[in-house]
Amino acid sequence: MRPIILAAVAALLSGVAASAQLGPLVATPAATDMKLGKLRLTALRDAAANAPNDAKVFGVDTGPAAVEAVLAAAGATPGQISLSVNTLLVRMPGHVVLVDTGYGAPRGIMLDSLARAGVAPAAVTDILISHGHGDHVGGLIDADGKPVFAKATVRMAADEWTAIQAAPANAKLVAGITPQVKTFVAGAAVLPGVASVDLSGHTPGHSGYRITSAGQSVLAIGDMAHSYIVSLGKPDWAMGYDRDRKQGAERRRSVLATEARTEELIFSPHFPYPGFGHVVVAGEGFAWQPQPGLTAK
Repeated sequence: MRPIILAAVAALLSGVAASAQLGPLVATPAATDMKLGKLRLTALRDAAANAPNDAKVFGVDTGPAAVEAVLAAAGATPGQISLSVNTLLVRMPGHVVLVDTGYGAPRGIMLDSLARAGVAPAAVTDILISHGHGDHVGGLIDADGKPVFAKATVRMAADEWTAIQAAPANAKLVAGITPQVKTFVAGAAVLPGVASVDLSGHTPGHSGYRITSAGQSVLAIGDMAHSYIVSLGKPDWAMGYDRDRKQGAERRRSVLATEARTEELIFSPHFPYPGFGHVVVAGEGFAWQPQPGLTAK
């Protein structure tokens, strides 16, 4: 592995410091509702970013030219890979749940999007963390290191919490949220109708969450796939952000194949906002079909 790639992965694993790896774009607050069985789901916009096509993140084992060909075939802007940063709000009996918290201020605007959804931080009862990178946990604390969601239980896989605690750059985050953290074994049920899904590979305890209501379900995939073009079109390519690239690629291929077969709804934090949609088979890979008929507030 080239030293520059090691540095990029180390920055991502260290948490909040990872935000420097992507070029920020202007994003406006937005909240988009959809119904899942008896539940109300809301996608919350946090940020937008571009990853350069420089083989440090995408195409680390194939090179920029191969990535450029995939982008061109999809009609995407050349030279860069567009990524959203979205979080998911789930309102269910007795619980107001967030799946991840985005970057946090000042870069992230998730709190403004949450306000558009009519929810105050104090009303959030549970936060489900997919993994400890800065664009997923940065919103847990404010600039002073104080918990933003002071009344919430912060739930994550035990292996992920161990990894977060071990990174020196996360000292402020760990100090701020430790009293709130409750860990689980990968694959365990975490709330009524919510089960964790072991997606380790991206990080040691990377978790997806399957939310089920009245016979319908959605899988929040975390960072199992980053780009709706490159990650889906070439799921077997190594991903620079994955701690275990081989395992990450194997899980990506396996999960995407299952999701395409079952036609389960997916929520992705990094696919184009609002991040709801389905995966379909396309050639030797997959393609993204956004959920139709959704309007942002």
